[in-house]
Amino acid sequence: MRRLLAVAAGLVVLAASACSAPTPPRSAAPSATPAGPATLPAPTGAHPVGTTALYLKDASRPDPWNLDVDARELKVTLWYPTERRDGPRAAYMTPKEAELRLRRLGVGGVPDGAISGTRTNAVADAEPAGRNLPLVVLSPGFTNPMNTLTSLAEDLASRGYVVAGIDHTYESYATTFPGGRVAECLACDSDTDPGFGTGVVAGRAADVSFVLDQLPAKWHGSDLIDRSKIAMVGQSIGGASAMATMVKDSRVRAGVDMDGTTYARIPKNGFSRPFLFLGSPQHVPGGRDSSWERDWKLLTGWKRWLVLSGAEHQSFTDGPLMAGALGIRPAYGVLPAARAAELTRTYVAAFLDLHLKSKRQPLLDEPSSRYPEVRFCPAACAPR
Repeated sequence: MRRLLAVAAGLVVLAASACSAPTPPRSAAPSATPAGPATLPAPTGAHPVGTTALYLKDASRPDPWNLDVDARELKVTLWYPTERRDGPRAAYMTPKEAELRLRRLGVGGVPDGAISGTRTNAVADAEPAGRNLPLVVLSPGFTNPMNTLTSLAEDLASRGYVVAGIDHTYESYATTFPGGRVAECLACDSDTDPGFGTGVVAGRAADVSFVLDQLPAKWHGSDLIDRSKIAMVGQSIGGASAMATMVKDSRVRAGVDMDGTTYARIPKNGFSRPFLFLGSPQHVPGGRDSSWERDWKLLTGWKRWLVLSGAEHQSFTDGPLMAGALGIRPAYGVLPAARAAELTRTYVAAFLDLHLKSKRQPLLDEPSSRYPEVRFCPAACAPR
């Protein structure tokens, strides 16, 4: 287990640890000047998007990282369809969160506002709308706050999903609670410990089950959710946690792992719920990460294993969209940020539409000329 710290390219090729076999960082040359705060791509669905945050406390278990507290606190960000098209857009992150993130990534000379000022598309605290909406739980990568999956969350909400993004406290550089209290990354000093990844995914599975238990009582819009239609999507260790959660909690019907090494053991008699592996070339058969190849044999239900040519570990997050704000020129051969966001949104939404909305998705049956970067494994994705 090791960490590769990409300094100037911190939000493009993020520090990777035991939570995923990392893609070697490529050089990223700085531009002449930063371009100013980024704007997240507009959602592609028919619905305007609202967002709000919940703060939950699980008194039934102590925090696994902070030995001084006897309850697990979580921040949950919700994105959902709304009828409100105008109003103040939600903040991407606070200046303090941006400061801590840039400091831990070793990125200097960039104002905090270059990240915290990122323009989002969701209206803060808008009233939710709709009925019988499927629920998607999102889990970010290790050290990544939940807001690094905002582009995907907004897009899914615009397509008619309620999205519950979990900040797994003390596992990211900064999580802000009411009153301005900031929980920093206590787990960052433990990521070389034996069994670290296995422990993290078990803890995140417990976080997800607790959130599913609490959501009906804690959010006034929860009556819009069809609780028979729940899926989980995650990046890096968050993707590994999707598998771990599904093994433990039957309420989660389908899952997506975006470029995450898996740790949870699948039952030897197989696992039949739908699952999508969506990753970078490190996950081709015979590649640096063999966990998908191991688990593929035990997935007995609907399954797909897709690899994106030119993708890197953070291509499935908002990270590459921040390159201009940081004054970084992406390296040659890396999947462009806008294209990476389009592919991630398109294939994740197709999977969810198929398994939560029963809408046929030919896109998932075979390669598409519209998306030539996407290779179907294991048969058609030999290492390149």
